[in-house]
Amino acid sequence: MNWSGQRVLVTGGAGFLGSNLSLALAARGARVTALDGFLFGGGANPKNLEGSDVELVRGDIREIDLRPLCEGASVIFNLAAQTSHMGGQNDPLADIAVNAVAQVRLIQAAREAAPDAVVVHASTRQFYGRVVKLPVDENQPVAPPDANGVSKFAGEQYWLLEHRVRQRPVVSLRLTNCYGPRLRIRDARQTFLGIWIRSVLENRPFEVWGGEQLRDLTYVDDMTDAFLRAAVTPECHGRIFNIGGAPPASLRALADLVVRVAGQPARYTVREFPAERAQIDIGSYHADDSAFRAATGWAAAVSLEDGIRKTIDWYRSRLADYL
Repeated sequence: MNWSGQRVLVTGGAGFLGSNLSLALAARGARVTALDGFLFGGGANPKNLEGSDVELVRGDIREIDLRPLCEGASVIFNLAAQTSHMGGQNDPLADIAVNAVAQVRLIQAAREAAPDAVVVHASTRQFYGRVVKLPVDENQPVAPPDANGVSKFAGEQYWLLEHRVRQRPVVSLRLTNCYGPRLRIRDARQTFLGIWIRSVLENRPFEVWGGEQLRDLTYVDDMTDAFLRAAVTPECHGRIFNIGGAPPASLRALADLVVRVAGQPARYTVREFPAERAQIDIGSYHADDSAFRAATGWAAAVSLEDGIRKTIDWYRSRLADYL
């Protein structure tokens, strides 16, 4: 697709992934509208789109009239979500209002205002819970370990139903841990890596929970590339894909890498998960994303060490803007 002049809606567009995607689309000449509610505890930051050509609309996806935002869109990248696992556990009604009920609102608005738009839906690995085998392909059983996983799964399934019943081109990408510039780093609500980065830049110790567990991480530029490829590849329509990235590493090895790249002494402690987190912990995870690679030609281009270095260097001069 030639993105020049294309009208694109990005929900959650001022957040971490949404802002990086919006900026990449604008750089390709697309007319981008980014919708974001700036909900407490989310990843949205006004600095993320500052000075760009992206039209930022502040509005809660649960309440705003979505039809004018969808009008004429050729692609909708749907990244609006409540992503905090403990947030979902503590307030499941608010969680499902964003992740499921609001998804139905967007589906209805898109039916009226953008009936032919491609939809790329940002989903999550969390659905699989404690996995049967590694790496995790799309055929593994779904067993969400927490309320957030249940609500996100419902939202994904409403979108796939829209494909099956109305033939809308919909792609769902089940993401693993993503990181890079514009990540929420003030705390651990978006990912554990955020608070680690803040800690090393402030020369403070941090905690590593469950240090031998395996994780795979996707650098944000690679994730943006995956979103763009999903939108323009008809073979992807109606399908679910796991997205991975760099080869998996233990959480302890990731912590060692972060402190080494930051040039800090190793000031972290490994501890067991707190009781309330242990109940919803998924154990080791890394994705088999061969189906998406085969469909689109996508491959992660940024190594884990390079990605961590790029991320830490980006925040060195911007730390105050993200606290």
